[in-house]
Amino acid sequence: MLRLGRREFDPQEPVIMAIVNRTPDSFYDRGATFRDEPALARVEQAVAEGAAIIDIGGVKAGPGEEVTAEEEARRTVGFVAEVRRRFPDVVISVDTWRHEVGEAVCEVGADLLNDAWGGVDPKLAEVAARHGAGLVCTHAGGAQPRTRPHRVTYDDVVADILRVTVGLAERAVSLGVPRESVLIDPGHDFGKNTRHSLEATRRLGEMVETGWPVLVSLSNKDFVGETLDRPVKERLIGTLATTAVSAWLGAQVYRVHEVAETRQVLDMVAAIGGWREPSVARRGLA
Repeated sequence: MLRLGRREFDPQEPVIMAIVNRTPDSFYDRGATFRDEPALARVEQAVAEGAAIIDIGGVKAGPGEEVTAEEEARRTVGFVAEVRRRFPDVVISVDTWRHEVGEAVCEVGADLLNDAWGGVDPKLAEVAARHGAGLVCTHAGGAQPRTRPHRVTYDDVVADILRVTVGLAERAVSLGVPRESVLIDPGHDFGKNTRHSLEATRRLGEMVETGWPVLVSLSNKDFVGETLDRPVKERLIGTLATTAVSAWLGAQVYRVHEVAETRQVLDMVAAIGGWREPSVARRGLA
């Protein structure tokens, strides 16, 4: 059972995490939700379309203008508090690698800390433990925050993913993070080239077999764009194909931009797998 905030999710229940970027320079939406009003409208739409988790980020993943911890907190803390007030049952996640920001957002109601940079700040797990928050443990290949991979190599990328993410998860639990609130993430694109990310997807079942809930962040990423030779705004089909494969292999949480489309893919995969009944079953029965 996965427990995050007030919510509990069965092991075979697919969960959508909707991305809400509080940045002026995000790679996908180019700052569309930087201001409060459109960001809150995005939260409302995502929840209506089936997102159980809202993932709020104050710094874009890629290189760019420096964002201090103070500025990151300014972009996220007040917004987290307002989302908590308006949507008391939604799971609030914050995408940060800094313990100072983690502390501030947990104090105003964040349920989950999404550490996309693989424990580069070891104090972040301590913050999660202190507040009883969940933690996403990600493989980033040892990359420093906001850097791009350059000729990175692995003897076995999935073996490295397993070693790092399971190690981070076990450390988090040893510090006091609730075991049922820890997830592992292969970190597509983070410290990886396109072939690495494709292999991580192909062998995702090896992560699922560890018993830790698996989160995948696939949405419109470069490995999809390079595989299909498509720009950012033309990667939805490739993203949904990768989502379907990941769902079949057992991933549980999906961090996405397009909630409604992802919901349909996950429901279809679940119905094919026999984990969900069709919404309507009239054909051949009338």
